[in-house]
Amino acid sequence: MNLLLKEYLQSTDTAEAELCLRNLEVPHFHHELVYEAVVMALESNSGNASDLIVKLLKSLWESGFVTLDQMNRGFKRVFDAMPEISLDVPNSYSRLKGFVELCHQQGVVTKALQEQCPTRDDRSSVDDGTRNCIAEAAQ
Repeated sequence: MNLLLKEYLQSTDTAEAELCLRNLEVPHFHHELVYEAVVMALESNSGNASDLIVKLLKSLWESGFVTLDQMNRGFKRVFDAMPEISLDVPNSYSRLKGFVELCHQQGVVTKALQEQCPTRDDRSSVDDGTRNCIAEAAQ
């Protein structure tokens, strides 16, 4: 899947990418393509890569090649993996939010899925006990 996506980003040929995916004959695994594509968009330093990935996902969605369930499952896997992804990708939460918004604008994801997009809440990353210890040490 990763190789297919890298080749697509170089060629920008959505029809060829869809044909390659079709030839793999693994429709039960299309959520993996969605997952890998979103992670690749997050990891890329190029805004162009994100736009191209949205274009590919939109094409796969509109052709019916990727179902609503597969699209949702791929995105939700990314949402669940964000704590790990954020360790390697600076600003991954804000990048994900922007990417999901773009996908929603292009009709790739539903409003319900967009609303499930995680955000980093720095306050929730420190529990109350630790926060109290920090506050007491600061006094």
